[in-house]
Amino acid sequence: MIMYLLMMLSAAVVSYTATWGARYVGNRMELFSPIRSRDMHSTPVSRLGGLGIFAGLSVGLVVASQSFFVKDIFRNNDAPWGILAGSAVIVLVGVADDLLDLRWWVKLIGQSAAALVVALWGVRMTIIPFIPEPFVIENEAVSIALTAGLIVTTMNAFNFIDGLDGLAAGVAIIGGTAFFLTAYWVHRTAVLLDRSDLATLLTAVLVGACIGFLPHNWFPAKIFMGDSGAMLIGLIMASAGIVSTGQISSGLYDRANGIPTIIPILLPFAVLFLPLLDLCLAVVRRTALGRSPWSADRGHLHHKLLDIGYSHRGAVIMMYLWTCVLAFGGLAFAIFPWQIVLVADFAAMAVMAVVTAWPYLRNKAPARGPRSSAEGE
Repeated sequence: MIMYLLMMLSAAVVSYTATWGARYVGNRMELFSPIRSRDMHSTPVSRLGGLGIFAGLSVGLVVASQSFFVKDIFRNNDAPWGILAGSAVIVLVGVADDLLDLRWWVKLIGQSAAALVVALWGVRMTIIPFIPEPFVIENEAVSIALTAGLIVTTMNAFNFIDGLDGLAAGVAIIGGTAFFLTAYWVHRTAVLLDRSDLATLLTAVLVGACIGFLPHNWFPAKIFMGDSGAMLIGLIMASAGIVSTGQISSGLYDRANGIPTIIPILLPFAVLFLPLLDLCLAVVRRTALGRSPWSADRGHLHHKLLDIGYSHRGAVIMMYLWTCVLAFGGLAFAIFPWQIVLVADFAAMAVMAVVTAWPYLRNKAPARGPRSSAEGE
């Protein structure tokens, strides 16, 4: 745990410093995107924050490759470098989009290229997690295509929720922490000669990089992560999920003191539930109106929270709370009996639903008129 936390700390320090540098360069060179009607800010803000997150992530992985214990992850394993190479590609695509506003199909080609780099050189889906038995993917082309498709989907999901100051970074920190704790606990409790794990390392450096970035991005934001940062977070989250899901067939979870094999299936979906839900709703909403699924609008989940009465910070905190309930509710299945966790999760979601809708319900409640003189007589 100490080594993972040190990697997290190194990523946070580098990310904080590099984001400050990106702020300075962006402001000095006036690298601002035009303010759009759906934007929540009224003054120009640089969108180069993804460079700071990438710097923290890169340094964290490079330091890990030379550090005690975690360097074993890199021995005879090109996957970390393949993920880092794919990250570099998506950051370049994202920066170009933030500065030049690329056409949607150009950006999709860039996303596909980054995902293919990861699938060819980094990690790859080898099984599809079905219950009770996973389905093994034997065709290499199918494995590459599914891996790339999952990564592209996750990148766009995180890109879609990056609409309020601190939202995407905070969701990544909360979800990544739950993912990190689960991956670490599985390898810590299993009987293994080598307990180092790529998924644990990826989530550790991602959480650290987002922690370093968040102070610059908290409302009112001094810099945005832009498409480069949001898509980078999605790529790393998807890669970590593919790594953990691929460990089902290895029997790792059977050796981890009875931790259910459903955890590597459930947790990625729990962590990514809000981004994926927002993505699906956006696609349905836009296609129903005869528009491209990639066309921008002001109908995302965080916009709905603002519309029913939440402040900017209030909407962000509410999304944080939902992420906590879903992510740590999924994590609880690895620790407690599933029957208890299921009841507790449903109860927590019911409470959250009422709390979330409270401003709307309060505003819709009929106002009581002044008490008449006849009342009480």
